[in-house]
Amino acid sequence: MEVTEIPFVKYIGITEEGSQLTLAPALEVTNHIGTIHASAQFTLAETQSGLFLQEEFSDIKGEVLPLLRSSTVKYKSPATTKLKAVAIVSDEIKEKFKEQFFKRGRASISVEVKLLDSADVVTMVGEFVWFVQRLK
Repeated sequence: MEVTEIPFVKYIGITEEGSQLTLAPALEVTNHIGTIHASAQFTLAETQSGLFLQEEFSDIKGEVLPLLRSSTVKYKSPATTKLKAVAIVSDEIKEKFKEQFFKRGRASISVEVKLLDSADVVTMVGEFVWFVQRLK
């Protein structure tokens, strides 16, 4: 399933532009002070981390069960404009993941995601740790 077709992702209005996910301000995702709700920002970032894994490791897509194991987030600035999500993983971490996965059939990987508003101000940073296991 494409990430933008996940019912909750679709419901809150996350869209894909290239390999980058975005979220525009809308009544459905606004909190009591008129900014984009923390949970909507979390969903955008978490979904971007999953999309990153699908694209980066497309050779094993459909052969694995990826599960989010843990996450930490820090909100930096109020989000009032369209947000874009940027996933970052070093080459060293990617190689370590591949080596472990192909050796054991399972591995963990940490994906950093930054959310940027229309002025490229960081509104949130997060680390999403995924456990990926080969389907039997």
